[in-house]
Amino acid sequence: MAGFRALAAQVRDPARAPSQRRRALRKCLERFAPYGHRATWQHLCTRAGIRPDDRAPEPWRLVAALEELEEARAVWLAHEEEFARRRREQKHLGIRQPTALDDWHRNTWGGRALLPFDDPAAPPRAPLAVVLRGLIAAMEASVDAEPRAPALAGR
Repeated sequence: MAGFRALAAQVRDPARAPSQRRRALRKCLERFAPYGHRATWQHLCTRAGIRPDDRAPEPWRLVAALEELEEARAVWLAHEEEFARRRREQKHLGIRQPTALDDWHRNTWGGRALLPFDDPAAPPRAPLAVVLRGLIAAMEASVDAEPRAPALAGR
């Protein structure tokens, strides 16, 4: 099973047919889909100008969608690294019981369905990275916050 970076390389590979590149982008969503698979796909398609059912979209549009997804993934990976650093520090200090923020992180592990939507066709219009930064900031500011709140601000 290919990882996110290998699939991203397939999306960028000009030797591949557009349908194969599209399939690779869809498989990237199996590794990282902050709104859930369908809603994240709908969001990327809307922002890149791809019809969701188009089996052979223009390659440059696929790359644009991939770049937005990669930027959001970089935001999430930075959050993951900070979380790991903080937990190591807490454990070093003898704090073994996770906090409420840690519970939120545990429930969103892997970056899938961080901000689920009832209607996949209605995700925020803002770039994924902007919404994720807002979500992370809101969750860190108030662990009692409802995860849907920051996304609405990005509409």
